[in-house]
Amino acid sequence: MASVPFDQLEGEIWYNGEFVPWQDAKLHVLSHGLHYASSVFEGERAYGGVIFKLREHTERLHKSAKLLGFEIPYSVEEIDDACNELLKRQGFEDAYVRPVAWRGSEMMGVSAQHNRINLAIAIWQWPSYFKPEERLKGIRLDMAKYRRPDPRTIPSESKAAGLYMICTLSKHEAESKGYADSLMLDWRGRVAEATGANIFFVKDGVIHTPTPDCFLDGITRRTVIDLARKRGYEIVERAIMPEEMEDFEECFLTGTAAEVTPVSEIGPYRFSVGEITTNLVNDYMKAVQPVREAA
Repeated sequence: MASVPFDQLEGEIWYNGEFVPWQDAKLHVLSHGLHYASSVFEGERAYGGVIFKLREHTERLHKSAKLLGFEIPYSVEEIDDACNELLKRQGFEDAYVRPVAWRGSEMMGVSAQHNRINLAIAIWQWPSYFKPEERLKGIRLDMAKYRRPDPRTIPSESKAAGLYMICTLSKHEAESKGYADSLMLDWRGRVAEATGANIFFVKDGVIHTPTPDCFLDGITRRTVIDLARKRGYEIVERAIMPEEMEDFEECFLTGTAAEVTPVSEIGPYRFSVGEITTNLVNDYMKAVQPVREAA
């Protein structure tokens, strides 16, 4: 699949209330979302034919749109139904789900309050965000040049397309150096997140994670925190300075695409894939599998 351009994949895309052939799901080059990043999206995964925490993702999509000053013209229930129907039509059991909403092309300029709000949903098979062989031994992260901005300058609680511009730059630079991803600090110099995933550390049996005050409090992040507490692990959400990484023993990332991914290296710092990380990798994979009723 990786060798096929995404605009040439097979199947259908749900586009403004209709199922259209994949290659016909197009927008105009003067769409406001393309020029001014007036676009929000979600990343979801289906396991065994069921989209994990679909309702939470759809509710966040609506929240993100409101934070960007527009309203999606489809209800949470309508979007959920469209996602579920599209998954069936695509014929996938395990897949990635991408709803995206954006301002259209009716007006061009910074102000475009009367532009149509479009919504599309695409579903494709995306086995692993990181190379499987790297995940087993822990991926390597670079230290990003760019930082997560002050939330007084951006709507940091939204999953807005524009907020990922520095993530793309940081991940590309990391990959050019042979790393899998990059760790981003926030504007204060504190540990924030990877380019598309939240981060956790382990020291003396306690799990530490940055307070999400300028980046997304991920749905997978919250899921893993719940799983850790069920095991009796202590979770500490706090400000973490980069030099503290010298003393942490384990490290892992969480995200819909990343799932739970061990980290072995961040810049000059080294970590082991220990018991806590391994337990949470396994617990998460069990949690996302749909419960089947006994025959």
